[in-house]
Amino acid sequence: MKLVNIGFGNIVSAERIVSIVSPESAPIKRLVQEAKDAKTAIDATYGRRTRSVIIMDTGHVVLSAVQPETIAGRAENIEYNVND
Repeated sequence: MKLVNIGFGNIVSAERIVSIVSPESAPIKRLVQEAKDAKTAIDATYGRRTRSVIIMDTGHVVLSAVQPETIAGRAENIEYNVND
């Protein structure tokens, strides 16, 4: 299992990430609110401003205080082996 640090010692599985997006648009805000209502939102911001929304293949939505570009860069640096 490959893991990605999303800030403040929080880690998610890189293989389960579907998308990393900015929280600024209305559709993403709506998606986050729906996830909160359905109790599938995971807030990993530690009270700071949400800078990225990570959509997982499990249907969970993870909120992070780290920029999407930073998380994507960390995920890119992970080696993927087809035989793992």
